[in-house]
Amino acid sequence: MRCISCHRLSYSTICELCATTILHPSISMRKIGSLEVYSFYNYHNISKYIISKYTMQGYLVYRAFAKITIKPFIKNFIKGLDSPIYIIGIDEEPKHGYSNVAVLTHSMYTPLSIPLHYKLIAQNKVNYAGKSLEYRLNNPRDFRYCGKEGIEAILVDDTITTGITLQEAYSTLQKHDVKVLFALTLSDAKIE
Repeated sequence: MRCISCHRLSYSTICELCATTILHPSISMRKIGSLEVYSFYNYHNISKYIISKYTMQGYLVYRAFAKITIKPFIKNFIKGLDSPIYIIGIDEEPKHGYSNVAVLTHSMYTPLSIPLHYKLIAQNKVNYAGKSLEYRLNNPRDFRYCGKEGIEAILVDDTITTGITLQEAYSTLQKHDVKVLFALTLSDAKIE
């Protein structure tokens, strides 16, 4: 196979050289209300890879990015934990044969970080891609949560744009006594 970045022959979707140089993550934090959201990349730096989520190849791309970003992050985060934390992905409903968010949350599994797959699902399947803030506010996702209550969790999504989706998901989880420690996203589009 070839590296999706440099197109050299590689055993991985993203070769070691690209993973450690041009695609090396740089974590940033944005606060949405009282929720801290940590992102590994600026959306504009990896947008050509993010849009692969609309294809079957996206599965391999998201798995490669999870290996570079989220997997090492969670291994470092759980050091010293005494009890497990839970990982909750936003709307892990499969599209195009897989769920890009589920790929990210699945990579976070350890005995002390446990994904709760398909537990926070949007009832309103509206597509926010390219839509205005006004449109997003007028068309909430209407999340339903059917997972464990009274737990500590990390919320996961692929991209933060306006933060509306994360805010709504956070609010839904709070109603179920889920203490969200913070949210993780692969990229931050920082649309003001």
